[in-house]
Amino acid sequence: MPKAAPKSSKIAAAAAAHKSGYAAPPKPEKGEFKDRRIAVIATRWNVEVVEALTAGVHKCLKDWGVPARNVESFLAPGAFELPLAVSALMKTGRFDGVVALGAVIRGDTPHFDFVAGECSRGLREASQIFGTPLGFGVLTVNTAEQAFERCKPGKENKGYEAAAAMLEMIRLVGSLDV
Repeated sequence: MPKAAPKSSKIAAAAAAHKSGYAAPPKPEKGEFKDRRIAVIATRWNVEVVEALTAGVHKCLKDWGVPARNVESFLAPGAFELPLAVSALMKTGRFDGVVALGAVIRGDTPHFDFVAGECSRGLREASQIFGTPLGFGVLTVNTAEQAFERCKPGKENKGYEAAAAMLEMIRLVGSLDV
């Protein structure tokens, strides 16, 4: 008879297969986000993946009660250009939050390292400078298969998750006296 795996091995296997420790935010109150204006900016690269992420964003915004008329969509050439585009959107003051979407897939050159790193750094800086909540929906993956895995329909779609994080930050920042 085979020995049972030690408990720590079972925990490690479960953690490798699933997210561990995530506590979902409280559901939105009725009408909580009805007056919020949201910008969604997506890249023109890896179109199928980005379109699926965008669908996830719109599903989340609908689920959280953001009216479609309060959502504006924009396109940027690529992930490297997202920080400037997001900064420009935030600078207008028209939006309560922004969701940035893209997919940077590792290739045979160091291009991935430069684009992914500078994109994430620039997006963080824009959000901090303008004090505007940002949903980070830029996939940084090794393969196209990994990208497609992360943009399937449902609440685990990374576009959905990015929009939910942005809305949660609108809630958090709005609850503070800053």
